[in-house]
Amino acid sequence: MTDWDLNKHSHRRWNPLTREWVLVSPNRIQRPWQGQTEPEGSSTRAAFDARCYMCPGNTRASGVRNPEYNGVFVFDNDYPALGSEDHAEITGDGGLIRAAIEFGRCRVLCFTGRHNLTIASMPLSGVREVVDAWVQQHIELSANPSVRYVQIFENRGEMMGASNPHPHCQIWASSSVPNEPAKEQLAQYEHRAVKGSCLLCDYVCEEVERKDRIVMHNREFLVVVPFWAIWPFETLVLPQRHLGNFPELTSEQRDDLADILKRLTSCYDYLFQTPFPYSMGFHQSPSDGAHSEWHFHAHFYPPLLRSANVRKFMVGYEMLASPQRDITAEEAASHLRYADLRR
Repeated sequence: MTDWDLNKHSHRRWNPLTREWVLVSPNRIQRPWQGQTEPEGSSTRAAFDARCYMCPGNTRASGVRNPEYNGVFVFDNDYPALGSEDHAEITGDGGLIRAAIEFGRCRVLCFTGRHNLTIASMPLSGVREVVDAWVQQHIELSANPSVRYVQIFENRGEMMGASNPHPHCQIWASSSVPNEPAKEQLAQYEHRAVKGSCLLCDYVCEEVERKDRIVMHNREFLVVVPFWAIWPFETLVLPQRHLGNFPELTSEQRDDLADILKRLTSCYDYLFQTPFPYSMGFHQSPSDGAHSEWHFHAHFYPPLLRSANVRKFMVGYEMLASPQRDITAEEAASHLRYADLRR
């Protein structure tokens, strides 16, 4: 089947990272929309909000007062999702009822003291400072022998569950490898065992050759709408050279990661002329030893489908059967490339 056929006919696409199928239904994008619409986001916010528990000098819910910071500020989450006990398995009856204590640390990393900025609107030097902080946090947290995985992620916008609009991300260091990275680890390990090469290095080569799903690139990084994307304008940020985790980034790669993140988020904002909501996270090698199969990357999952106030819902078929999307990856990449050129 040709790519032109894929843009017109319902079909399934294989995700080699999770080893799951994605249903693509291009004709559904034409259906009339009478569902829920979201209020359009506003980018008008003050640089300081006296009610924000992340702003400099304000007191958090725990009673701790923030310092008068300007750049990056990191603190332990006042309401952590992970416990402080040692990892141990607890079995209910030796059968299907099982539970396990999960040790970990949860931190919040504020990108800047300015309440009204985003990665897209921050100066490039500020984004580079954030990248440096991610590297340092990974090194510090993974030094704990009980930590097996460090997950860095950002929820931007109320639509994606952000409880505070102050520019920030979260860092959860856990005593086990979470589900999604664990699936990707197994796929990458088995690809290397069978093919003798890195799964995502091979994928980068294919996308560079084809070009139709590439959104942007610089010296070190590539942004693509992955062939198997689920969210309408989902993207994958990939280093063009093999590396496994944040500490392996060279100074040049840190510069280019900051550049590509600022460009991509600016591109999203331009697409529908709105502060674009998304969930973003980095997947990297576990902290429990050498993992040469791992290829560092970041996922961006933005929910907007047709406009600033029509979103993609993961319900019904997606929850009970299989992930499904209405716009092909190739068409989404074309829209994002156009936005990158015009922004």
